[in-house]
Amino acid sequence: MKKTHFLVSMLALAFFSSCQNGDENDNENLQKEEVHAKTVNVTKHDGRPFSTGSGSAAGKYVSGPGGGVMMQGFYWDVPEGGTWWNTVKDKLTAWSDSGISAVWLPPASKAQNGAYSMGYDPTDYYDFGNFNQNGSTETRFGSRTELEALITKAHAENMQVYADIVINHNSGGQSQANPFTGTNTWTDFSGIASGKFQRSYNDFYKNSYGNNDEGAFGGFPDLCHANPYVQDWLWGRDDSVGKYYKNVMKFDGWRFDYVKGFGPWVVNNWNSNVGGFSVGELWDSNVNTLEWWANNANSSVFDFAAYYKMDEAFDNGNLNILNDDMMWKRNPYKAVTFVANHDTDIINNKMPAYAYILTHEGYPTIFYRDYEEWLNKERLNNLIWIHNNKATGTTSILYTDNDEYIARRNGYNGNPGLVVYINNSSSWQERWIETNWSSQQIKDFTGNSGWYPTTQGDKWVKVQAPPNSYSIWSLNQ
Repeated sequence: MKKTHFLVSMLALAFFSSCQNGDENDNENLQKEEVHAKTVNVTKHDGRPFSTGSGSAAGKYVSGPGGGVMMQGFYWDVPEGGTWWNTVKDKLTAWSDSGISAVWLPPASKAQNGAYSMGYDPTDYYDFGNFNQNGSTETRFGSRTELEALITKAHAENMQVYADIVINHNSGGQSQANPFTGTNTWTDFSGIASGKFQRSYNDFYKNSYGNNDEGAFGGFPDLCHANPYVQDWLWGRDDSVGKYYKNVMKFDGWRFDYVKGFGPWVVNNWNSNVGGFSVGELWDSNVNTLEWWANNANSSVFDFAAYYKMDEAFDNGNLNILNDDMMWKRNPYKAVTFVANHDTDIINNKMPAYAYILTHEGYPTIFYRDYEEWLNKERLNNLIWIHNNKATGTTSILYTDNDEYIARRNGYNGNPGLVVYINNSSSWQERWIETNWSSQQIKDFTGNSGWYPTTQGDKWVKVQAPPNSYSIWSLNQ
């Protein structure tokens, strides 16, 4: 009787285990089918990393297999008093050690508001805090000597330095009679202290070249790029603004402000004559517009399409929207991605957004206040390391729903790439995904998961992501 009960119990247990294993296998197969059905290859290129060029000395700048990371080295209304260049200089070694390869500085020349200006109202492009005009000698950020020391230090730390270039408009000129408007206009820049690029009413719209160009800003005198004199002083002559910034001040690249205000041919001509890395601030979420501008300007462009999609995804619980079109998917070699900047800061759930841009193509930018003040610097440094060392190759989106996003970087030139798993829900999530690795152990390089799974022979593996966070997987090597 006992033997019979024992045999029945064993048979029941075996049947239950068989059913349970069958259910698990069915669930695994269903997950695999779901992931396989949703997998989409979203980029097609040769896999090479984003390149910003070699700067002013060949081979000076060294970045990892994933390419470089840019730091926006300021925010709106940094402290007054001429201390900012030294503040940034003192941080360069730590930034370089963390894997940041470039720093974007605010407009460096003297502006109308002198020592109080953030530089976006330029008066004298050749006054870097060395002439007493507009009420001060130094700019808000410091002296020319301090700026040059910053640039020298950045180069010693294998970092590029990008100048913020404001060439749509000027400010701080004197009043003069203007025959094209029949009024007085603030367009007399003949008395600027440097004596270089003196301007008058015919160098601004409206003038003999027309009534207007693509856009004016804030009522400031609108610089006329159609005027050959203006072109010559901006990029043509040996001591033009562009060539002076590059050859004398040793800037390596350019962030062009408000490029909606003039045609993309302006940046194209600057780049052809001056060289260096360039990115345009075209504040537009339309990918077609961003791509059109980047192609015609021969320049990178900030990926505002990705910026607004990330806000919808991470702040509004709709990770499916990350399937939408973005500039980095159209042309990863002309897309500069960002989570916040000095003008706009709408994304609240920032760490998943940084995990997104630092694991995908494009040229990711870190905002100064996020890095130095607001977010966890250790976690950002971890993401920067992952970007530089693992974020290689084309991208395949493996799975999305409202709360989950999983994508694979497919590797390049012997580098295995990675899998990023972003979880916007309030609980741990697990999912089977297809990797490029057969029968190899992987790990989460963020340390958020303690799993060390081995991929199956068919390259499938189960991974997990913590609540309201992310994991990033690659070969354990």
